[in-house]
Amino acid sequence: MRPEGPWAALCRQDKFALLIPMARFDRRIAIISTFALIVQIAVIILAWGDWNSFFAHPARRELVIASVLLNVVAWFSGTSGLSSGKSSSPQSKRILLWFMVLFLAMTIIPPYCDRHDLLTIDGDATRYLGLALFWIGSVIRLIAIFALGRRFSGLVAIQSDHKLKTDGIYKQVRHPSYTGILVAMIGFVLVFRSTIGLVLNIILFLLLLSRMADEENFLEAEFGDEYRSYREKTWRLLPFVY
Repeated sequence: MRPEGPWAALCRQDKFALLIPMARFDRRIAIISTFALIVQIAVIILAWGDWNSFFAHPARRELVIASVLLNVVAWFSGTSGLSSGKSSSPQSKRILLWFMVLFLAMTIIPPYCDRHDLLTIDGDATRYLGLALFWIGSVIRLIAIFALGRRFSGLVAIQSDHKLKTDGIYKQVRHPSYTGILVAMIGFVLVFRSTIGLVLNIILFLLLLSRMADEENFLEAEFGDEYRSYREKTWRLLPFVY
């Protein structure tokens, strides 16, 4: 048999590299997240008023494109969705309902105000700053979700064989996914130049504070001194700031 050359070995490594993200793919998560995104985009366009004028501006058009691309990447994150795992916090379910109400408001109000020029910030620079922040925040959140994989849930929950994550993006910040979602949502409302949207982000921050307190208490109860030590050495959302 002819010995294997470097090219064949490289091809084999590439094949295994492709199998890793495919092993994380969950068809159920992909279907649910895609359906939710389609509904969200439809609501945004309905709130704006009409299809053609919505997509007439590059920033709004690129926001939709970014959302679709980021959603496809998220298919391979390995997240457990809304799994309650072996145990979960009852409070997190109540907070999640408030998040859903708030995100619905943030989906409807900014595009409506943008179309009717109600309490908006002048200038396209605002839109493109928002688009950049949306990308940055979404990527930070995706990195955090990929790092946790099956340990990540929309609920505050402990999954089976759950281990505390303290390296990578979690080495300095305890809640990088919340940092990401806050930055992304500030960017989202700025694409629509919405001052009301910025006020809604203050409410989002307050909800995140409640969620973080619940999550930290829950993790401390599960991991004890290991989590207390980790919390003492890290920041909540942003290094050297908070």
